[in-house]
Amino acid sequence: MPATPVKKKTFDYGLDFATVNFREHPELYRIGKGEQGVLLVEPYKSEILPHWRFKTPDIARESSEKIYELFEEYLQQDDFVGADIARKFLQMGYTRSRRYANHKSGKKYKGPVPEDKKGQSGAHGREQLPADPDPVKAASAAIFKEKWEQAKQHEVYQQMSQRFRAAYEAAPQENSAKKINQ
Repeated sequence: MPATPVKKKTFDYGLDFATVNFREHPELYRIGKGEQGVLLVEPYKSEILPHWRFKTPDIARESSEKIYELFEEYLQQDDFVGADIARKFLQMGYTRSRRYANHKSGKKYKGPVPEDKKGQSGAHGREQLPADPDPVKAASAAIFKEKWEQAKQHEVYQQMSQRFRAAYEAAPQENSAKKINQ
């Protein structure tokens, strides 16, 4: 009989990120999609963000290597949340570099985001700006992509991800918020 697939819980933006320490409460973390939570989940954001840079390929290489080093340290400490946030920073290094590689200004769309659509991704009816390529940022993106792929495919990371999903994302979360307030 095949194993029942684990229903993944979505990233919870309703948490009070200013007060939750995810190292102390990993049960509150949700992997989510893509880069969700990368700039919210503490203490990891504060530990990794100072190293996240992509202005030139040399800076991107130094940054991605340092973030990958942190990724491996989190794995050695059996800290999946830290490793996942480090992986997300590598992913974000790639996606942001690609955005600037395609649009030197970093802006993909013309005009402001409508008030009711702020914080959401997508065009929301806005006109896309023409491509304005930047080969330097493209090189930075390639460097981050390589490290991001390396992190995603890391055997220990994959094992920890499966264990984390089984332990926390498939389990009821009802008492998690209460636990912090006690």
